[in-house]
Amino acid sequence: MKRTALTTSSIPAAANSLAASQPLAECVRLAIETYLAQMGDYAVEGLYDLVIREVERPLFEAVLRHSRGNLTQAARMLGLNRNTLRKRLAAHGIIRE
Repeated sequence: MKRTALTTSSIPAAANSLAASQPLAECVRLAIETYLAQMGDYAVEGLYDLVIREVERPLFEAVLRHSRGNLTQAARMLGLNRNTLRKRLAAHGIIRE
C-alpha cells in the first residue's frame, strides 16, 4: 500500500475550513496573549519552556492516537527520528523506557 503525503487538498472540507478559519499559530498567539494579560504585574520567566511543555505532550498524544500507537508512523508524521520520539514520550511519562 503506497502512502501519500497529506496536503491541504486531501483534507476533508470541514476540517480544511476549520483550519482556515483559525490557524494553529493564531490559537497559540491568543493563548499566550491571554496568559500574559492574566499574569498582570507578576514577573514572567521561562515562557519558552512553559509553552513547549504545554504543547508537546498533547501534540504527541494526538499524533499517537491518530497513528493508533504506531511509533514509526508517529515519528514520520512529526518529522522526528523514532528514537528521539521515544525519548520525548518517556520524558513526558507517556511510555516507559
